[in-house]
Amino acid sequence: MPQATLTRRHPVARWTAVSVLLAACLAGCVPSAAQEISAPPPKPLAPCAWWYGIGKPPTSAEIESAARRYQVVVLNADQGAAMRRLHQLNPRVQVLVYKDLSSTRNYPGTVDGGQDAVYLPSGIGYVAAQEHHPDWFAVDVKGKRIEWQGYPRHWQMTVWNPDYQQAWTDAVVAEVKREGWDGVLADNDFNSLSHYSPAVLAGTANVEETDRKLRDGLDAFLSLAGDALTKTNKLLVPNVSETHLVPGRWTAHSRFGGAMEENFGFREDGGTGGLLTFRGNEFQELRAQAALGESMLLLVTRTHNAREERAGYASAALLAGPRTCWTRATTDDYRSPEWSALQDSGLGEAVDAASRLPNGVWSRTFTHGWIAVNTTASTQTIAPPPGLIVPGTPPPTTSSSPTSSTSAPPPLTLAAADAAILVDPPQVMARSWRITRDELRIGTLWAR
Repeated sequence: MPQATLTRRHPVARWTAVSVLLAACLAGCVPSAAQEISAPPPKPLAPCAWWYGIGKPPTSAEIESAARRYQVVVLNADQGAAMRRLHQLNPRVQVLVYKDLSSTRNYPGTVDGGQDAVYLPSGIGYVAAQEHHPDWFAVDVKGKRIEWQGYPRHWQMTVWNPDYQQAWTDAVVAEVKREGWDGVLADNDFNSLSHYSPAVLAGTANVEETDRKLRDGLDAFLSLAGDALTKTNKLLVPNVSETHLVPGRWTAHSRFGGAMEENFGFREDGGTGGLLTFRGNEFQELRAQAALGESMLLLVTRTHNAREERAGYASAALLAGPRTCWTRATTDDYRSPEWSALQDSGLGEAVDAASRLPNGVWSRTFTHGWIAVNTTASTQTIAPPPGLIVPGTPPPTTSSSPTSSTSAPPPLTLAAADAAILVDPPQVMARSWRITRDELRIGTLWAR
């Protein structure tokens, strides 16, 4: 999507313009060559698949599989050859390079023999900063540099410093253009330093002021880098954290091509509560962006069991749109290309908007199925449509086929933070499915 406009145009506005133009033609006017009738908005398909491939270098077999399976791939900066091979195998795959906004690093591989590596996970090398701009290292109230806890040799940088912002932007834009990436996955667009360190930044009085300084700095940083990348027809997709706490932050930070939510479908209260994604304003902002279909939603659900997998995929399906992509994550370091059988369930295209019942359950209907998500911390029930089955179950016999029954199916009981995914029986789907999922997702929606 590097050439896609980022101007928000609502489908109603598109068709209003079409109506006006047609009326003018019927009145005898001939439209000029400069006038164009916008195409219908792209279809809100079930979530596509993407690969956050930053854990280890991909193998040749993984690259070939990725070209068939994923619509978006994120790779480390030293994997330019893999990016070019993906583009060769499937030019419609969007391949983003990983770059950290907030840190520089000096672990082996980023600094070797006293020199910064050629290809870095950050925008600014540790050695270059140390030698020429030591003031770009953030320090605490005692003047000590801030190393991230749990991530040795990751050093917090002064994301609020205009000189750091400009140097990062210049270096990253030049690399993206030179190597041929479609854009940047910008990590650590975070809401609070507390996830990495309890430090209080020099010049601030407490943790709250520290976090405000970082957020304000990142707001300005994203604008600078996003504008620069947009001018070169490249995407900026930040990994934005905790947007449920700051209304409008997801919308503002996703305006240069999309955004990533690394804790999508995360359960509150240590795994005993409802779904955090639906707290505050986050879900409504995600929903609005998905409906417009002009930028990516890259969603990650960390899954340890089938319930978490169902809840994550179905929550993403509530946001089904032209560029809504979901993946599960079964490891903390993203070492494996992920795939869920639910991504082969064949829901098809959304035929209505997601709706919420008074009991807190959300549901949505598709051309070949239906999903429901219990976002609450208690068990709820919902009435499913007739004639549908759980994906992967054997087709019903003629005598017991739900499609031949006129009686309503029994209510479904959904545990807290759980979901249901139901689809047409295989024979029904086979009769009605005229265009394959890959043709829709890859052939039309992801054309450059």
